[in-house]
Amino acid sequence: MLEINSRGNDWTFAGEAHPCGWGFSPKQGEKESPLAVQNRYESALLIGSCRSHRQRFATEESLHELSELALSAGALVRDRLVQERDRIDPAYYLGRGKVEEIARRTAAQEVNLLIFDDDLSPGQKNKIVEVTRCKVVDRTELILDIFAQRARTREGKLQVELAQLFYLLPRLTGKGIELSRLGGGIGTRGPGETKLETDRRALRKRIGKINEEIEKIRTHRSLHRAKRKSVPIPTVAVVGYTNAGKSSLFNALTRAHAVSSRRMFSTLDPLIRRLRLPGAQELLLSDTVGFIRKLPTHLVAAFRATLEEVQQADLILHVVDLSRENFRDQMKAVLEVLGKLEVLSLPRIEVFNKIDLLNSHQLRMDFSDLSDQPIFVSALTGQGIPQLVREIGRVLDRGVQRAVLRIPYPQARLVELFHEKARILTEQYEPDHIRLEVQAPRILLLKHREFLQPGTTSERSSSGEGRGGR
Repeated sequence: MLEINSRGNDWTFAGEAHPCGWGFSPKQGEKESPLAVQNRYESALLIGSCRSHRQRFATEESLHELSELALSAGALVRDRLVQERDRIDPAYYLGRGKVEEIARRTAAQEVNLLIFDDDLSPGQKNKIVEVTRCKVVDRTELILDIFAQRARTREGKLQVELAQLFYLLPRLTGKGIELSRLGGGIGTRGPGETKLETDRRALRKRIGKINEEIEKIRTHRSLHRAKRKSVPIPTVAVVGYTNAGKSSLFNALTRAHAVSSRRMFSTLDPLIRRLRLPGAQELLLSDTVGFIRKLPTHLVAAFRATLEEVQQADLILHVVDLSRENFRDQMKAVLEVLGKLEVLSLPRIEVFNKIDLLNSHQLRMDFSDLSDQPIFVSALTGQGIPQLVREIGRVLDRGVQRAVLRIPYPQARLVELFHEKARILTEQYEPDHIRLEVQAPRILLLKHREFLQPGTTSERSSSGEGRGGR
């Protein structure tokens, strides 16, 4: 539990057990000294604001999440502060008096980094830096910094750089930002053009170039997707709040070795693996970037190429960290992003993860308002995974049809295809053709409709198929 010290309309947090303090020496397994930890990390003060006392809890929750983000970025959180204000100060965010108090506190605690839970305007940031003499970072800037650290592929790095440039463009002030090296050089500046105008033009030129590169990646990805669709295999996208356990679930289902970490945004680049369900049904499982509250719109736009895997999916697995007290708020944040991607109409399974961290009373809670048929799993222990696999197969079976095909012997290679992609009920070798009775994906049957026996196609149905997806 955190010790909360009330000081008028301010709340500061003391006694926080910070994970950085639990670091161990890789050689001897000895606990690191606080001084050694402090030297490796920037010392940060987290700052938030709320309009009323009733909003305090939500603000504290947001700052707790900001603390995890700061840790992921490599900061050591020394303190947290929340101020109650009727409105945000347009010049100093918290007001000049409070900023001066923060300056005294940072000097006493040797804090060199201020992280604000909201976005700051260029003017606010400059004035706070002027008074406190500390580095100032807002929430969006912190998330972008984590993304820059996590990006590994060329696609991921381009998308992060694009998001950073979108963030930077409206914040150019013409002071201290050297971007002219990105410009065209001699002969490219117009008469009387200022340094600020040159920087903005250079920034827009770079944004245009990155967009061209990302468009090439999108085209390349579309070709691969079209190739996958030519041999119809359903695609299932794993989505969820950051650190909800998506990669752990991905590994549990596919036995892959995707990076799984307690730190936020450990997965940026999409990972696709083949998964075979009981009954020989196959699918492609896609692990995606985690979502978060207050996710900047331009960040979603920058990761458009990656998030297309979600838009093209046949089924979405929404992974929820049930051990979080605010898991309902996290679900709401994810659904808001899915709404922006216009995929709320796709079939969806709500997967409530980390049940190994819950007690029996918590597991008896009513979740009917969140899902028609919730699936409870522990990606760590494997509990509930078989039930999830069965549910995935059941939902995907909605697009399966029963049919009879007559395949001429010159096209006998198609028999092997249907053995691989469908369920063979009967197989008979007639004098001039091979007769197959199958349960197969509708798209596969449509592709080979010339071999269908008329009047033998019927879609599978069951009274319970309206459950398990949304």
